[in-house]
This record gives sequence, C-alpha cells and structure tokens, in this order.
Amino acid sequence: MKRRNLYIKTFGCQMNERDSEIIAQLLHGSGFIPVHDMEAADLIVLNTCSIRAKAEQKVYSLLGQLRQYKLRNPGLLISVAGCVAQQEGEQIQRKMPHVDLVVGTQQLYRLPEMIRRLDNGAHHLKPAVDISATFAIPSMRELTGPDPEAGLPSPADGGVRKFITIMQGCNNYCSYCVVPYTRGREISRPVADILDEVGMHATRGVREITLLGQNVNSYGQTDPVADRPVDFPALLHMVARTEGLRRLRFTTSNPKDLSDRLMRCFAEIDILCPNFHLPVQSGSDRILRRMNRKYTVADYLDKVRNLRRYCPDITLSTDIIVGFPGETDEDFEQTMQLLETVRFHSSFSFKYSDRPGTRSAAFGDKVAEQVKADRLSRFQTRQDRISLERNREYVGRIVEVMVEGAGKNNHLQGRTAGNHIVHFPGPPGSAFRPGDMVMVRINRAGQHSLAGTMLMEDSDA
Repeated sequence: MKRRNLYIKTFGCQMNERDSEIIAQLLHGSGFIPVHDMEAADLIVLNTCSIRAKAEQKVYSLLGQLRQYKLRNPGLLISVAGCVAQQEGEQIQRKMPHVDLVVGTQQLYRLPEMIRRLDNGAHHLKPAVDISATFAIPSMRELTGPDPEAGLPSPADGGVRKFITIMQGCNNYCSYCVVPYTRGREISRPVADILDEVGMHATRGVREITLLGQNVNSYGQTDPVADRPVDFPALLHMVARTEGLRRLRFTTSNPKDLSDRLMRCFAEIDILCPNFHLPVQSGSDRILRRMNRKYTVADYLDKVRNLRRYCPDITLSTDIIVGFPGETDEDFEQTMQLLETVRFHSSFSFKYSDRPGTRSAAFGDKVAEQVKADRLSRFQTRQDRISLERNREYVGRIVEVMVEGAGKNNHLQGRTAGNHIVHFPGPPGSAFRPGDMVMVRINRAGQHSLAGTMLMEDSDA
C-alpha cells in the first residue's frame, strides 16, 4: 500500500478533536500517516467549526492560502470536513474551486471511500460533496477492523487520555446555535459500542476517558438508537467499572437536563472527576428566554448548590455569550452578578455573532460591536481575577496529579482531577511516564496553572 502524508487542522471544540482522531484512524487503513508539516502533506483535511463567525472566517482564510499549495503541488488533495462543510456544502467548492472534497459532520466516515474514488480517476463523479444525514453512528470496529488504532502514532500526552463520542446532534434549538442544523438531531450510540471502545482503550494503557456529546445529559432519552433504555447516569456507572480506568470525565451538559441522579454521580463514582462544565450563557432570565435555554438563573443556581452539596471540591466552568441581541446594561450586570455568586474556576466567553439559519440572526435589536467588546473585556478581566483567587485556594494542599509529560525547565506537567494543570520538578533520574499518578504539594498558583513539589513517599507510579 502506498504511504501518503496526512495533515489535519482542527478548529473548535473537543467534539472536533475527537472527530479528527476518527479521521486519522479511518485514513490509516488507506495508507495515510499523520504529519505535523502542512507543506509535506499529500492530503490536508480542515475539520471545521461554525459555532462562531470568527471560526468560519479562519477556515476561509486558510483555504485561500492553500490555493498556493495546490499550485505548487497539483496532486495535493484538500478536504473540508465538519460544521462549515455541513453548513456551506457545494458553496465551498464554488468559492474555492481548489477544494477536492466537502464532507459533512455525519458523513466523515465516508472520507476514505471518497478519496478512493478520486484516486481511481473519478473526479467527475459525485459525491465530491456529501452533507447527507445519517441515522446511526458506526462503531470504530465496524469501520476499521478489530484494532482501530493499530500502528497509529500516540498523541502528545502518551495516549493516556482519550475522548469518546457517545452521541451527536442536539434537539434543543437554542435561538443562537447552529448545532442542530450542522450536526442534526440527537443520535445516541449503542451502549455496547461505547463500552467496547472504552475497554479497548483501557487495555492499551488509556487511563482517562472523556465522554463527549452536544448534550450528554439527554443520552439515550430522545432517540430510538440506544440498544436498551440506559440513561446517562447509568452509562457513567457502567463505564466507571472498566478495569484499568483511573479517571472519567464528560462534556457538555445543558442545565435544563441536569438531573439529581446525574449530580449524585459525583458522590457515588470514585473515578468521576470533580470537574463540571455547565454552560449558563447569560445571567439574565429575559435573555435566557430569548436564547430558548428553558431554565432560569434561579434554576441554575439551585443546581450549582446541589452539585457543591454532593461534591464540595467540584470545580465549575461555564460558557458566556456577551452582547446577545437585546442585551441591556441591566442584563449584562445580572451576568456579572452571576459570576460573583458562582465564582467559576474558569469560563469560555465570547461576543455574540449571527449564525446562518438561527432564529436570533433575524432579531433586530443587535448590540453595537464596541459595546460587546467593552462588556466582554470587563467580564474576562473579572473572571481572570476570580480564576487566580480560586487557584490560590490550593496553595498548601496535597493533590493527586496524573502525569502528562515533560513541561518547561525540566519539570513534569500533569493534571488534577479538578482539571488544574500542575507543573512540578521530577526527582533526579526519575522515569515517570504519562499516566502515572503522583502526589504533589501545591506551593504556587497562577491564573491558568499550579506549581508544586512531588511527594515521593506518596507517589503511585
């Protein structure tokens, strides 16, 4: 089999990171080897995100640059995959004729087949664009054989952390969000496929699994695909029993679907990490209604209290949209008050931008760009300060850290169960490997990470 070089550029969220891993696994069977140099590639795949206008603009900017690559190397194949591909379809090839393949979010599994058609000289045959819908998620073993990762290079973290998609799509139709249009309605993977994939990774030395979905809280509840009636809390318990697994995480959750049973999992499942990303988007009930979020600020705060009751050490992060159409100064002040009340350990905050086909794109009362920029700056400045204050709470504490690899200045780098990055010097001549668990006393805190000293007598290498 002819060996060819594959370069994948991933835009956006963890779902896209996992999709990029799947693309690499699928194409490995066709002789493609991942490389880090775009100019050395025989195939470039842009795995795109369209949740914000800026991300989409970056895709088109890069495609413009790739035109020169194609002129220098006519045999280069260029593919656009993911949400921009799903949203734009044939428009991409009309705007950028040097693009060979456009593959939607639900058809990335067909990428090897589409490349084979091009290899066989079928450039004139369709589909060079495939954005059709599907109603099932194939298992990796169905697509790639009994060992989907055989021969693949390990990722930078040594292969001890993995994302596993448990569902795709969303049924919530928040007024600002393109996900239901680009990723479709909710489809849950069969439990057996999920457990099979988790077990396969665990036997290969993976120690931490993150379960992914647009709204994992509704796993198995809104579609008929799940092989038996298992909800998300039950799935967490089943995955947690996997031999060799040390840590379990999940993302993302909609507060409206956050049940008491799911919150109790943080107290019941030993390996479930005390770290939760719970997007709130706004601190104003009026704006939440316009966003079609289907919960109130009081509902959200009640869930935060219950989470902290079940798991006092839980670290919370969130998403915030600043400058949603119609957002007044008072609405924004309510968001700032929510930040002060919850004191998130971190947050992802963005200026609102219209997305094609969403209801809010048609709203007339847009907020001025400068007002959005000023509000975002104020929110992020305060969040940065709170993040530093929250991190300083760990100074003097002893925490368990999973080693991820070498950091700066001959230090090791790892991560706590609460998702804090920790830097610490390894002992002379140490041979700690990614996945080893060590105890570290924290002696310094920064805004984005912690630093400490490893306690050798408590290490579990």
